[in-house]
Amino acid sequence: MEHSLYVYNTLSRKKEQFIPLNEPNAGLYVCGPTVYGDAHLGHARPAITFDILFRWLKNLGYKVRYVRNITDVGHLEHDADDGEDKIAKKARLEQVEPMEIAQYYTIRYQKSMELLNVLPPSIEPHASGHIPEQIDFVKKIVDAGFAYESNGSVYFDVEKYNTKFNYGKLSGRNIEEILENTRNLDGQSEKRKSVDFALWKKAAPEHIMHWNSPWSDGFPGWHLECSAMGTKYLGETFDIHGGGMDLVFPHHECEIAQSSAALGHESVRYWMHNNMITINGQKMGKSLGNFITLDEFFTGKHSLICQRYSPMTIRFFILQAHYRSTVDFSNEALVASQKGLERLVEAYERLQKISASDQTSVKISDLRHRCEQAMNDDLNTPVVISHLFDAAKAINTVYDGNGKISEKDLDELKSVFQLYLFDVLGLKTEQENSKTLDAYKKAIDLLLNMRLDAKRNKNWELSDKIRDELSACGFIIKDTKEGFEWSI
Repeated sequence: MEHSLYVYNTLSRKKEQFIPLNEPNAGLYVCGPTVYGDAHLGHARPAITFDILFRWLKNLGYKVRYVRNITDVGHLEHDADDGEDKIAKKARLEQVEPMEIAQYYTIRYQKSMELLNVLPPSIEPHASGHIPEQIDFVKKIVDAGFAYESNGSVYFDVEKYNTKFNYGKLSGRNIEEILENTRNLDGQSEKRKSVDFALWKKAAPEHIMHWNSPWSDGFPGWHLECSAMGTKYLGETFDIHGGGMDLVFPHHECEIAQSSAALGHESVRYWMHNNMITINGQKMGKSLGNFITLDEFFTGKHSLICQRYSPMTIRFFILQAHYRSTVDFSNEALVASQKGLERLVEAYERLQKISASDQTSVKISDLRHRCEQAMNDDLNTPVVISHLFDAAKAINTVYDGNGKISEKDLDELKSVFQLYLFDVLGLKTEQENSKTLDAYKKAIDLLLNMRLDAKRNKNWELSDKIRDELSACGFIIKDTKEGFEWSI
């Protein structure tokens, strides 16, 4: 197989030719969501970015094993080592089992990804389903001498690791400076150095999620799951590890350290990271409280949104910027994306109505080559889109009767448009009429308001009937302090 794809490797800080470890097989691991809340626009970007990579690798002829994990335990509230697990905290507040929270938001995440036409991964492992593998990984690190037990918890010894390996190589951090600045913190916690991170945490009596281990009843550290599951499903060395830029440090830096300590070598050959989505220059995310959920985009129910945006508009908006550049949210940008997508879809529909001629007066011969070059240049989707817009001009020229196209070129144009607009970029034509959808939403809101009235009047039979009938139709109904929320 000819190797023509170049990707930017965060570790080497340059574009590198992608040559898989076991051709024609390729292994791809991407950090998935922590399922304690609804997916937002920041979740959509890595999902779409690595969906594009998945699609393109398959188009190049590789057999791809794509692993995207679900974090449902070990992701703590304040940082990687302290505080309360986010899922456990939400479960405690809502007085339900933690796995109910995880399952509820996992299903909602998967539904959102389906709407965005993100292909499901080959394997979607849960952290809670791989506790034995994580315990075994900790044992290997302890046996290698790079971890220590303290009061039932196990911590990674960063200073000792750094004498043999290079902690900070992915993020470019100067670990010697960090270690020097933390020396006067010695003795203030059960960790030897504040830079050390948890591999296993002893659970407090009130902690709901815990498992038995050689060290204590506890739970794994956040970073551990990816090292354990990545090597389980892709081997001790695999091709690509992806995720958001915000995971470079500490998460992916710690992954490199864990794997190197346990196995004696690094696991990942190419590190790829997408950049952030921002609002007014600030990263969008739950921790900052400035996020907009995907459901709010799809329904238009958010103070920062001037209208509803279809899932394909969101996908197109993200693909119009290179995955390594930041994208700043604005209604103006989304409206422009909506119009741009409509132009391409209209051109595709016109393409199906064009009649061939015995000659060609529009230039389309190198369209496939130009699109392929752009994709092989570190997944340059904005350039692919610009080439499709150029092709749309040619299509409109012929459609309006101002140009001609031969049958051979017409077939080529249809083939290239199908391949890049739909198969590679993963876009779809809108199947819904917006007026019909708005009327449909109003009808659901009307039914749920009737249910609220029934509950106020203690008409439990009618209230339950409306809820049960809607649930049977595939709607997810959630009661809130303000009234209700619903999604499909």
